[in-house]
Amino acid sequence: MPVTFSEGGSFEGGRVRRHGRGRAAAGGGGLIGIIALAIYLFTGQDVSGVLDGGQPGGQSAPTGDVGACTVEQANTDPLCRFSATVQSLDAFWQATLPAGTAFVAPTANEFTGGIATGCGQASSSTGPFYCPADQGIYLDVSFFEVLQQQFGAQGGPLAEMYIYAHEYGHHVQNLTGVFDAADRSGGGAESDSVRVELQADCYAGMWAGDAATREDPDRPGVTFLEPPTAEELAQALDAAAVVGDDHIQEQSGGGVNPDTWTHGSSEQRQKWFIIGYEQGSLAACDTFATADL
Repeated sequence: MPVTFSEGGSFEGGRVRRHGRGRAAAGGGGLIGIIALAIYLFTGQDVSGVLDGGQPGGQSAPTGDVGACTVEQANTDPLCRFSATVQSLDAFWQATLPAGTAFVAPTANEFTGGIATGCGQASSSTGPFYCPADQGIYLDVSFFEVLQQQFGAQGGPLAEMYIYAHEYGHHVQNLTGVFDAADRSGGGAESDSVRVELQADCYAGMWAGDAATREDPDRPGVTFLEPPTAEELAQALDAAAVVGDDHIQEQSGGGVNPDTWTHGSSEQRQKWFIIGYEQGSLAACDTFATADL
């Protein structure tokens, strides 16, 4: 059995809201909402009101929160792992945000089918994302099967947790003003869009390097994670690599074109995760202050 979370006690529930399968949208509203979401995520411009009057097409109904989980469940069940990881991220970022930045926890949402968000209508095919408009993290846990089956990812608990931590990193960028300051309207290997994504990778590495030493306030004397093994770190780095722009372009059968990148290459994504993991500071993760991405 893969062991990542430290033994001892259990994790309280309530941090992840589950949503049932989405209804088919009437007319073109669902497609329009997805377009609005894509525009918002890549440019920061909310055009949902222009495209569809702000009315979401189809949406999933909330079916309840992920409840309390034992450590064994958090180590084996994807939903419990999502919930426990978010609790660990809450504790880390509440203590790590820059002085003067108020901590606000993001919502965490797991859905199947489709869901209406503050950024527009999303479907499971959108993949994991963060919506600044409603400060929510959204994903379908079946995404990890797609990473393995279609993109060749190794998988593994820390690989999944890297994805959660990356999306949480976008929430941190929202709180600290990075989202507002960055020009996310374009792409390219040196673009702000890529710098935003690589910084979120670095933030994910910061969390991974800290969680084995940070005590869970709900489990006195117990750290959130066991020290990651070399195999687990390799799995997290593999997940970072398979979502690199160059790898995705190669998998799609086209040529590698850095001028269209929005997330960074596989090598860059791995590099910045390691920087965060090894150096563990916000200053080290300032991707906007370096010419060496």
